[in-house]
Amino acid sequence: MINLEKIPRVWKRAYLLLCLWYLINFTVSAFLEWKLVTPFFFVFWNALYLWEALCICIILILLYSNFLFQFKIYVQIAGHLAGILVFFLLMGSFSYYIKDYVEGYVFFDNWKEHMMGLLRWDGLQFQNQYIITVAVYYIIRYFEGLQRKEQEKGELAIKNREMQLSLLKSQINPHFLFNTLNSINMLVGSSKENARKVITQLSDIFRYALDSHGDQMVKLIHELDFIDNYIKIQQVRFGSRLKFVKQIDFTCLGVKIPPMILQPLVENSVKYGVGPKEEGGTITLIVKRFNNMIFFEVKDDGLGSNAKKVMDGSSSGVGMRNTDQRLRNSFGPGSGLRIRSNEWGYSVSFFIPVPEDEKTPTDTAQPEVDEPETELKSIAG
Repeated sequence: MINLEKIPRVWKRAYLLLCLWYLINFTVSAFLEWKLVTPFFFVFWNALYLWEALCICIILILLYSNFLFQFKIYVQIAGHLAGILVFFLLMGSFSYYIKDYVEGYVFFDNWKEHMMGLLRWDGLQFQNQYIITVAVYYIIRYFEGLQRKEQEKGELAIKNREMQLSLLKSQINPHFLFNTLNSINMLVGSSKENARKVITQLSDIFRYALDSHGDQMVKLIHELDFIDNYIKIQQVRFGSRLKFVKQIDFTCLGVKIPPMILQPLVENSVKYGVGPKEEGGTITLIVKRFNNMIFFEVKDDGLGSNAKKVMDGSSSGVGMRNTDQRLRNSFGPGSGLRIRSNEWGYSVSFFIPVPEDEKTPTDTAQPEVDEPETELKSIAG
């Protein structure tokens, strides 16, 4: 049996509206026939019987249309042509029964004459009833298809965010983990206290990465704590060759940004800018508020354009691209990365809008930012 609870509401409403429409139609037709042609009340009973039969047939037509829908279009057309014929025969025969058969016209010729009479004019209503019901079915299926496509787009967007989250968590370079473990191994013999600090910092980094979610924003102050732990671990390896300077507008500490959005930029500078440079260098992180915008920049005085490899910030070759795409998805195309490189260093910057509830009337200046000298599409791992 059909479980009525499983039938979508739209189909129930469509069926009830069709039945209501034909109830009005039959009522008006019966009244006019009673008033103008046959002044007997059995006209209303006949109309009621035909309406009840039609309501049953509407269910059968919808089920039949649903069955045909799985086939190719030419099979559906042929099937519905046959359906129109069968429906005409059924409804025509039923109308013959309630009008002529009960009056004693019981022979085949009587039925034939009745059916031929329907073909002339009255019977066209049966074809219209079938066609209208089928049209309602296909209209509903069309809009269900549109809704399904939108749902699939939504599911695809969710999968895309999950993929971005996987890329986000994979941005913790395996080489970084390997070098950190080596550093811990060396510290165990010389300074167990420092080894414990590095282990704690490493665990904080991975906890932050694992707790990050693609749709969830984090406060800048938490992102900075994460960057501090990352830099401290790198300084164990590079020592005094790696310096880190922060120039942070304290009014921006509560601003929310995507998690781990700065880490690929900092790792970029460590891995390709300062790390390979014999005398090392300084990485500077700048966060400032300008006229309803917040400016972020990570720059270094490392190898810059003299680096042997194009900077990317990820062992998988997607770190900078992923960061750029996440910024554009979160804040619009104007928030993409701006990259500048010369022989004196490397700089990556971006803007994000200030939330409406955090805008202040004192924000009047606008930073001058050069157009990027390096296009993102040229970045490779």
